[in-house]
Amino acid sequence: MTTFTLAYRNSPLHAAVAAAVARVLEAYEIEPDYISGDDDALARMLADGEIDMFATAWLPAQDKAFLSPAVEELGNLYRPSFGFFVVNGSDATLSNLSSLEKLASSSAARNLITPESLLPQVRQVVAGYGLTEAGFTIETHPDDEAYDAMAAAVQAGEPVVLPLCNPCYLMHTLDLRPLADPKGACGQELSARLLINSQTRGSADSDMLDELDELTFGNKVVSALDNALRHLGMTADEAAEEWQRGKLLPR
Repeated sequence: MTTFTLAYRNSPLHAAVAAAVARVLEAYEIEPDYISGDDDALARMLADGEIDMFATAWLPAQDKAFLSPAVEELGNLYRPSFGFFVVNGSDATLSNLSSLEKLASSSAARNLITPESLLPQVRQVVAGYGLTEAGFTIETHPDDEAYDAMAAAVQAGEPVVLPLCNPCYLMHTLDLRPLADPKGACGQELSARLLINSQTRGSADSDMLDELDELTFGNKVVSALDNALRHLGMTADEAAEEWQRGKLLPR
């Protein structure tokens, strides 16, 4: 069996996506050799040709550092996007970000629980919609602590506004709806793409490349994969197997 280095960011979501991609490799008698790490190290390894495939780069804007003449883009596995969300069933007048500043203070909590990794995007939205002047404050925590605080606030019935990236396990576990962004302050929707070493692609099975290029998970599946690792006690490989068998999401 051929060995194939498959790299991913060191997070449950990216580990699960890499394991799901590996199911395709295994069908073509390729054994994945997983590599995880921080962005700088992985970008250097990609540029140096030390990695066969990376799952996944969020393009075109966020992960440009991973692109180099040594790699090519492949597939479109899901569509990451940033936005502000509220719980379904909350104030019906709260439909878009422009309405936040017009609400009475009791209609939405004014502290925006914010994962550290999303702080730049949150600041952009707060500035774009004048939310500081409307009394909103940014409450920043390390990502996992922020997600836990968000879930606890929703479970306590607090009228929170949640800045989140979709996919995310909270999109699977909480009943959320996005607020429209008429000013475009949240930024564009991205494409989660595989990056493959150019030399690897030249020698790879063409049918496998075609299958990878057509592979699609979607945000719902990726959110469910993320949740399976975080809360269902599954390994990345176990979650990928559940997805492959059609058992990860209700039919």
